Amino acid sequence: MVKIARLSVEERVTIDRRRLEGIVQELGETTASEVIGAALEQMALALSRTLLAVGQGDLAGVARDADRLSRLAWQMGLVTLAGVAIDVGRCAEHRDVAALVATSARLMRIGNQSLTCVWDRPAPE
Repeated sequence: MVKIARLSVEERVTIDRRRLEGIVQELGETTASEVIGAALEQMALALSRTLLAVGQGDLAGVARDADRLSRLAWQMGLVTLAGVAIDVGRCAEHRDVAALVATSARLMRIGNQSLTCVWDRPAPE
């Protein structure tokens, strides 16, 4: 008899809330909201471009866009997303296609989860 196991692919993302709170304290609620919103849009675009480049086999594009994504994510305190983006970029730089496919799938999951967590964050009291 063959047993098939369904594996759940869920990870917790790490977000440095102090970094986000620091942005709010430094810029004020209104300006910080605009800056964070713009950064989220840029990260979503970089994520999309990275995954598109993976699909097209454009390793230079993957490395470039993953680097941009990792820098933006780090600045906004999205620690897990930054780390996964770095891993994707390294796979592209080393031309490790099998690892690139796996890490880019993880990037899509972590990216969507991270961006949603920040976008849906509760407003400071």
